[in-house]
Amino acid sequence: MTPSKPVLSYSYYPGCSLHASAKEYDESTRELFRVLKIGLKEVPDWFCCGATPAHNVDELLSLALCAKNLVLAEQVEGDMAVACASCFSRLKTAQHRLGEDEEKRRQVEYAIDGKFDKSKPVKHLLEILAKDYGLEQLAAAAKKPLAGLKVACYYGCLLTRPPEVPELDCVEAPTIMERVIAAVGAEPVSWSHRLECCGANFTLSRPGVVIKLSGDILASAREAGADCVMVACPLCHGNLDIRQQEIEEATGRRFNMPIFYMTQLLGLAAGVPPGKLGLDSMIVDPLPLLKKKNLF
Repeated sequence: MTPSKPVLSYSYYPGCSLHASAKEYDESTRELFRVLKIGLKEVPDWFCCGATPAHNVDELLSLALCAKNLVLAEQVEGDMAVACASCFSRLKTAQHRLGEDEEKRRQVEYAIDGKFDKSKPVKHLLEILAKDYGLEQLAAAAKKPLAGLKVACYYGCLLTRPPEVPELDCVEAPTIMERVIAAVGAEPVSWSHRLECCGANFTLSRPGVVIKLSGDILASAREAGADCVMVACPLCHGNLDIRQQEIEEATGRRFNMPIFYMTQLLGLAAGVPPGKLGLDSMIVDPLPLLKKKNLF
């Protein structure tokens, strides 16, 4: 039987984290999109976009790294799909900056030895699922709705900020994550820290700051009655999941809060076998929660 043609197709920029520390984000993205019949073709010869340190060291370098990846993406048909919030922010920032500064664009074109065309749309997975694919289709694809699961949707710093760059949703009161997860039957909770910084850039240099900021996020989610936190950023995931035991030891509070990538929860609802979603890579074991909610 000839495989059915994807209903939508995108060039796919995974970024460094999704091929390493956030491999489960990449795996669950590919599996979810396969089930939804959304085509993903990896950008050939892609490389690091420079997030997060490059723009703090050399603006021209940071812009050139992103511009070259955008040029490489032109080899693949379709808009550019990005999973990592940090990669998404840097790629969109480069497009915005080079679109308004002709002199900087000329410098970048000299650096990459080629022309830069900012017209290729860069879209976060959330935008693809909520707007291109559509919430109604997403709901219809839910073979096992996440009924009874209370989710704290965590945006962090970069998905909607600064307002003139990502243009993903309302900068101060976004709802796109809540709409996406509610479409597959989960219950998004209202909580205070969904846009607060987890301290990602200080992970190595000032871990005490990370523990304080991330601890406050976990406490807010717990106090709002959430069963788990849903993220769209490998850096946020690392701080909230990998450091959670360290946070518990420092604060004296027990959270035991699973931190899911959005594609893991959506994939689970769409019928992707749990073994293909990287759930075993999570530091805080999600299986007791999923079994309690009859989702596993």
